[in-house]
Amino acid sequence: MSDQTPPKAEVSQIRQLSLIWLVPIVAVLIGFWMLIQFVASKGPEVTLKLNTAEGLEVGKTEIKALNVKVGVITNVKLSDDYNSILATAQMDKDAERMLRTDTRFWVVKPRIGKEGISGLETLLSGAYIELQPGVRNDEQRTFTVLDIPPVAPLDAKGLRLILTHNEAGKLSVGDPVLYEGFTVGRVEQVSFDTQSKKANYQLFIFEPYDGLIRKRTRFWLTSGVELNMSAEGFNLKIGSVESLITGGVSFNIQQGAEPGELITKQLSRFRLYNNQNEVRERFYDQYLEYVLLFDESVRGLSEGAPVEYRGIRIGTVSRVPLRLPNQTRGFSNQQIPVLVRLELARVQEYVGTENLQTLQEDLSQQFREGLRASLKTANFLTGQLMVDVEFYPEEPDPTLLTYREYDVFPTKAGGFAEIQKQVASLLDKLNNLPVESTLKGLNQTLTATERTLKAAEQAAKSVNVLLAQQDTKAIPAELRNSLAQIQATLNSYGSDGATYRNLEQVLIRFEQVMKELQPVLRQVNDKPNSLIFSDSKGKDPIPAAGVQ
Repeated sequence: MSDQTPPKAEVSQIRQLSLIWLVPIVAVLIGFWMLIQFVASKGPEVTLKLNTAEGLEVGKTEIKALNVKVGVITNVKLSDDYNSILATAQMDKDAERMLRTDTRFWVVKPRIGKEGISGLETLLSGAYIELQPGVRNDEQRTFTVLDIPPVAPLDAKGLRLILTHNEAGKLSVGDPVLYEGFTVGRVEQVSFDTQSKKANYQLFIFEPYDGLIRKRTRFWLTSGVELNMSAEGFNLKIGSVESLITGGVSFNIQQGAEPGELITKQLSRFRLYNNQNEVRERFYDQYLEYVLLFDESVRGLSEGAPVEYRGIRIGTVSRVPLRLPNQTRGFSNQQIPVLVRLELARVQEYVGTENLQTLQEDLSQQFREGLRASLKTANFLTGQLMVDVEFYPEEPDPTLLTYREYDVFPTKAGGFAEIQKQVASLLDKLNNLPVESTLKGLNQTLTATERTLKAAEQAAKSVNVLLAQQDTKAIPAELRNSLAQIQATLNSYGSDGATYRNLEQVLIRFEQVMKELQPVLRQVNDKPNSLIFSDSKGKDPIPAAGVQ
């Protein structure tokens, strides 16, 4: 056996990385890269405050801007006070620039509103939240979701105005703004100011209709059907179909008024009137106030009734009655005070303070010339009264008085009052008539007449007895004989009678005698002494010739 030992192998460890580890390394790198991309692309979270969670689903309800997805609802919970819903939404990175203090959110779902039916596409896809990007510089992450969509975006071209009114509830969001019946804008917001105790209605007038807004533009409420019953009769107005359902607000410039400068300032304030008639009345802001004292009933005379002069309206009744005087005699012999306004602008284009002073001086003089105010019926159907101003020269000069702080306009009893006075006077005369003594005399006359009729009846019976006698019956025959003799006598004087012929011959002879006497009468007429002295003159003698 050999003592030689076998050689030992040298073992060395070779460190070598296995390729299998590349897979998890790459996966980690990809995950890290994806995490970086996710964090880089992730937008901000916003909190949305809603009144209800109806239609919202976590992970499904999307937030869209112009129908492009910009976020999704990730959480929905109740607020701490349980009065609202707080929804958390994860926004896209690109949506971060849209989240400003004036950004608006609202839920899009099927609606039947004043502008028609909207949101029908959500019947299949489900409700979603619409985002209207803001334009301001300040960022915001908490928003209140609107109940209804806004009328117009904040950057829309147009004019925003604020109308003030003493009462709330006159308009609602979405109501139309009308000009000559055409929709030119919408009611955008409704609020109430607790300090001024006035309701504020924000309007948005679309471009180019914002050029219609002037300084003296007036706004009034518009109802679908407006029926006015006044002293001038019935007035029925029917608006557009939309205003029939929702109402709205109209605006215009009063006829005869200067439009004024163009309104370009946003959120300018205007007053909201109840109707167009109120706008017309407020237009006449230059006037004289007088008190009319009436002794007659003012039933049918109401505020707003016209004051007319020969059919032309010159004023308006302001208050009926003004204030009754404080007296201890109760209501006996008290005149009813009525306050009226004489509005000079109704008959003149320009009215200033000097015009009113001149008018007041002229009226004081015309009161002495017989200018009086009286009540007249303006509408027989409704019984409404009006104040009529006219000259009555026969009226005596009045004593110019004042009632409280107002001058008194002299009055005259109206037509119905005069008729009542005449009727009362007639009744007084009838009451003063001696009716009882007249009736007594009439009764006596009737009694005497009755006795006379009885006597006449007895006389008629006596006549009947007399006519029944034989001697009375013979009277008619003798009467007929006498009439025949009279007729025969009258016939003898006719053209065929002998008497008539004899008379005719006598007249013929008398006519012949008169013809023969005519020469004698002419001679006597020419020379009255011809009956004594002869009228014939002898001829001058002619001497005889000598004898030869």
